[in-house]
Amino acid sequence: MANHDESARPAHLPVSPWEPPPPGHVTLRTPAELADALPYLLGFHPNDSIVLMALLGEQKRFGGRLRLGIPAAPEEWPEVCDQLAETLVTNCSKRGTPPDGIVLYLCKDPADGETAQAVMERLRPLAQRLRIACGALDVPVYEALCLSDGRCWSYCCSDARCCSPEGVPLAIPGTSVMAAAAAYAGIRVRGSLREMEARLMPRAGQTNDEQKQALDAATARLVPRFLGGECEAVRQETLDLAEQVLRRFDEAPALPDKEESDVRDDTLVTAGEVASLVIGLQDRAARDRAAEWMEGPRTPAVLRLWRALARRCVPPYTEHAAAPLTLAGWVAWSTGEQAEARVALGRALTADPDYLFAQLLQHACNEGLDPESLRSCLRQERADRALCEATVEAADTPAPAGRTDGPRPEGRPTGRATVPRTRRRKPSGDAARPRRTSGDAPVGGPGGKPRMRRQPDRRAARDRR
Repeated sequence: MANHDESARPAHLPVSPWEPPPPGHVTLRTPAELADALPYLLGFHPNDSIVLMALLGEQKRFGGRLRLGIPAAPEEWPEVCDQLAETLVTNCSKRGTPPDGIVLYLCKDPADGETAQAVMERLRPLAQRLRIACGALDVPVYEALCLSDGRCWSYCCSDARCCSPEGVPLAIPGTSVMAAAAAYAGIRVRGSLREMEARLMPRAGQTNDEQKQALDAATARLVPRFLGGECEAVRQETLDLAEQVLRRFDEAPALPDKEESDVRDDTLVTAGEVASLVIGLQDRAARDRAAEWMEGPRTPAVLRLWRALARRCVPPYTEHAAAPLTLAGWVAWSTGEQAEARVALGRALTADPDYLFAQLLQHACNEGLDPESLRSCLRQERADRALCEATVEAADTPAPAGRTDGPRPEGRPTGRATVPRTRRRKPSGDAARPRRTSGDAPVGGPGGKPRMRRQPDRRAARDRR
């Protein structure tokens, strides 16, 4: 099954490709069954979200889908609804399978003192506006659901026998037919969107003064070095420090409880180390080299490290979180965790909407591309760099005295080598007479006899070496 688009702004709404349903085809007939299936279709429980699902063919298979946070201001709803409908229909049509219908979900938990039924009524105008926007494109909305506080309501069905005015309770997680089919197919639900985002954001109520001061100090220390031409030195220091911290994460496996594990991970790296890594990763070359850590037994520890750095990007350094968030999204996507990848890349674009690396990865992820092509490029970059470093190391090794043989790296000097000199002997007899070869140019001399060019003396020849 396909995952969702995790863009934070309406400007980024690529639609996820359709993927076949799990083995044991599941038919969803009632609004409650559609609501129970949503977490398995997305890979997590959405919070505060608009979700549009395209239906394809006569069997109404699930196709492209997208997700967007519900705009807080109702005056923004008309424009957002038009853009959502157009994006879904256009992208599905580009893939050659225009949608035959749409299922709409509005997911919103009640605020303090608010009931779930009040949430449903408050969002009714939004559901109606989305239905109008889809209908204007000749794509009907077969079902529009509101999910709030463990209950669901249908905006399209008024039959109290299947859609009670008080809402229909959602099935206990893991007990529905859809849950069984997803488990058989290996599809897992990663928790709620709010829980996934919390692992990537600074903790609420946490004292951030120490981290802010460390980031200030690292900025004052490293930025002048970047501007002063010490880029390669700072990059290497950043990667060496990241390798050192990564060993700590690898030696301390993740705890079963995600929140406890994140709290423990935050203690494995100091405020100063976080600051040096965050500022160092703002350099594109350093970030790209860190992206090479995308496979192998240490991959889980790498993902935890990038999450920990993102959580410590406190105000006013929230924009700096784009680099570790994008790295976290890349590692998650590379290891098959597409839901987590989209959440991380969406948070990266929230931190910096113009961050190109996150834009490219999100587009590739939403288009269903295979990350192996990018992994291959990174492996080749690493191999080329290792070869270059080995060549430079060999070139910097001084040649033994009295020897000039041995391979010389292409395009690089080998330093000054000692060349043995041989004593020249004065020619005698016939050997003293100049010999003319086909390459000699005659020069007029006495009697018109040609004479050879004057050979340079020893001092001049030595000065030209």
